[in-house]
Amino acid sequence: MSLLFYSFFGLIGLLLVLFALSVRNPRQPAPPSSCVGAVDECGRRHITYLPQIRQAFSKSDYEFLSKNTPLDVLRRVRRERRGVALAYLAALRDDFQSLLQMARVIAVLSPELDAVHEFERLRLTAKFACQYQMIRWKLLGGAAPVPQLNGLSDLVSGLSVRIEAAMKELGERAAVAAELASSMNRRGLDIG
Repeated sequence: MSLLFYSFFGLIGLLLVLFALSVRNPRQPAPPSSCVGAVDECGRRHITYLPQIRQAFSKSDYEFLSKNTPLDVLRRVRRERRGVALAYLAALRDDFQSLLQMARVIAVLSPELDAVHEFERLRLTAKFACQYQMIRWKLLGGAAPVPQLNGLSDLVSGLSVRIEAAMKELGERAAVAAELASSMNRRGLDIG
């Protein structure tokens, strides 16, 4: 066997180990969030905190701190801000998971369940997971990936809007079906 062959399998093994470590959550799992309210409350909670994340990683904020604080304080602030950004990222992941769960319920209730919708949900899940891990690695490496955070937040918000539209459509269909059943019952027709 050649060195290239062993190197290839070594790289594959290393990537699998890194993937397993990135999927594993070393902290205690948060209690599952209950999204009893509207989609707005469940799928868009992250938007509330995005401006603060942007401000914390702004160049002007860092410049101000670097001029007015000692180096050890600056390092501590950067470390704490990175922790806050990682917590925000985890909350974004929780919002996305909640929205995916709602999408599964809507897919079950939808009369037109087709492969295109399922593929789109799979594509969004893969895209989110890839972007999530890239941003997480950048944050852990000390970078401030604010544009990528904006993009990931937009992805979750877009999914929220689409789910809200699907729920509205299902509600309208249910109302039409109830009205049809009601009018048939008034006419004395048996629908069963």
